[in-house]
Amino acid sequence: MRIGTRSSPMALAQVERVRAELTALEPGLEVEVVPVTTSGDRWQGSLAALGGKGAFTKEVDQLLLSGNVDLAVHCMKDVPGDRPVPAGTTFACYLERDDVRDALIHPGGLTLDELPAGTRIGTSAVRRIAQLARSHPHLDTVPIRGNANSRLAKLAAGQADALLLAYSGLERIGETARAAEILDVDTMFPPIGAGVLGLQCREDDAATTELAGRLGSPGTWRQTTAERMMLHVLQGHCNSPIAGFAADLPDGRLHLRAMVFSLDGKVAVQAEETGPASDPVLLGTSVALTLLRQGARELIEASADTA
Repeated sequence: MRIGTRSSPMALAQVERVRAELTALEPGLEVEVVPVTTSGDRWQGSLAALGGKGAFTKEVDQLLLSGNVDLAVHCMKDVPGDRPVPAGTTFACYLERDDVRDALIHPGGLTLDELPAGTRIGTSAVRRIAQLARSHPHLDTVPIRGNANSRLAKLAAGQADALLLAYSGLERIGETARAAEILDVDTMFPPIGAGVLGLQCREDDAATTELAGRLGSPGTWRQTTAERMMLHVLQGHCNSPIAGFAADLPDGRLHLRAMVFSLDGKVAVQAEETGPASDPVLLGTSVALTLLRQGARELIEASADTA
């Protein structure tokens, strides 16, 4: 089986997880990893200026559609939610979800609340920028892009005083010791699809779809479906400060909470609902409609105008 992926160290670590789980199911399976450097990896400016949609996925999708790979591994937070997946492809499954939280990396070990005024926080995620502006307006953000390893190198080079990174990403590259603080979701609300790896196949490749599908987590499928339906109804884009995540409740129901911010963090709308786990699409749609009634569309359009 040939697996397509981004070529960053984190992406390769993700594929190693998939390879290990696949070969545990099929011990004789030979797996070839086919890495590709995506336009999102090459471009160091704003993703909005690049066109945003699919910057980290489209080259991998092309490998899949052309038959050069049999399976594509994607971080679901990078997969556009305002348009369908490429025709002829399908997600066979989502793996068991990793940690959804963000982590603060500070060389001196300070927590977010301990950082002095004017501290430069490296991040290009509008979701993080808006929330920091809202909760810690005395801190500054500076644009830093690239994979986690390159951002850690830029921190060491003095391009920022601290970083915000996904904790699951630090886990994948073995750098969790660098985290000065793991932020709870009320402090830094996660992106749609946080901590989720999706396995994408060609629709006509039943054998690969069946094998990959055996790795799936039903809970992650429910959660991600609700989150991505909410994002789809909102028609959010790469420059939209949208955050949210779904979680299974002890009573078997599914809960979804989401927020949409203005870029400066001064305005925010939020919604949360609980519904039957059997219908995540309905839950995601309902939460999105509640956000739209509160003015989410205007916030999303305003953020597009500043791209």
